[in-house]
Amino acid sequence: MSSLEKVATPQPRKPWAPTPIDQAKTAGIVAASTLISLLLILVSPLSGKLAFVVLFSIAYLIIDFAVSYAKAGRSAAVDSLFRGLVTTAILIAVTPIVSILFTVWIRGHKGLHWTLFTKDMHNNAFTDPVNQGGLLHAIIGTFLLVIFAMIISVPIGILTALYLTEVRGRFTRPIEFLVQAMSGVPSIVAGLFIYAAILIPFTKTVNGIQGSLALAILMIPTVARTSQEVLKLIPSDLREAGVALGGTQWRSVALVVVPAARSGLITAMILGVARVAGETAPILLLTGGSGTKNFNVFSGSLGSLPNYIWQAFGAGTPESITRAWAGILVLLVIVVILFTAARILGNRKVGKK
Repeated sequence: MSSLEKVATPQPRKPWAPTPIDQAKTAGIVAASTLISLLLILVSPLSGKLAFVVLFSIAYLIIDFAVSYAKAGRSAAVDSLFRGLVTTAILIAVTPIVSILFTVWIRGHKGLHWTLFTKDMHNNAFTDPVNQGGLLHAIIGTFLLVIFAMIISVPIGILTALYLTEVRGRFTRPIEFLVQAMSGVPSIVAGLFIYAAILIPFTKTVNGIQGSLALAILMIPTVARTSQEVLKLIPSDLREAGVALGGTQWRSVALVVVPAARSGLITAMILGVARVAGETAPILLLTGGSGTKNFNVFSGSLGSLPNYIWQAFGAGTPESITRAWAGILVLLVIVVILFTAARILGNRKVGKK
């Protein structure tokens, strides 16, 4: 059969896909809602972007309901109303996130320069020109705080999840309650606990390891709960196969269950890091916030990104505020990268290598 004789097979349209008429109707409703919103803003005391969004949402819901009712009756109108409410709820949830990202980029990119990542604030003040000094000490301090918090919290969190999932002993319910309660503990409470239990009676001074201990307290619930949900996804057949081959429970867990859940456990660790990377209250209380690079978390004041941002905003000059927004942008990029990595790893099938 020649190419001219071939007839293209028409692709079936999905029943829920909008037709050209539906698309034209939606465009008309959007145009009418926009016009009505602009007119109301002109003739009323309301003004600004927020007022426009609110008026547009209300006008769209009313017009869409009326058009659907006139075209297909009450059932279609109610369906369009609830569809519009769901869409509005999604927009309300997404708008603050987009606004935060946009605001941080607009105000923070002005303070980005090469020396920001190669110098510290040892010889500079926050009120100096933006191109002088940097936040290298803060990046190093945040990295050290998070690393030591991981060393403390990740083993405890994963072992707790293994106990709750695999052992399920007599303390399972109390531990589950405590883990859930700890997930809602304010960060300042963790900082005050380390302050009262370690700083006052023992060290008498600020240092990095105390900040790591406070962050570890905040990380443990996140790591434990996420790891528990991951371990629940492991098929029971794997556990039974390990026992059937003569392995003890701990060998079956260590050699079968944990390797099968490896990617999920890594995701739990990354989510825990993202949870505490931007914590401010315990860091301000326990680490001191030095402007000089310090690689020893056990001695001396330690800088961090939250502390850098706090000090820069406290200076109150245009230069210092620009520095603060640049620090926020750097911290936000780090957190977004961590959440993206957790999302990618979380989308992988449990046990897939």
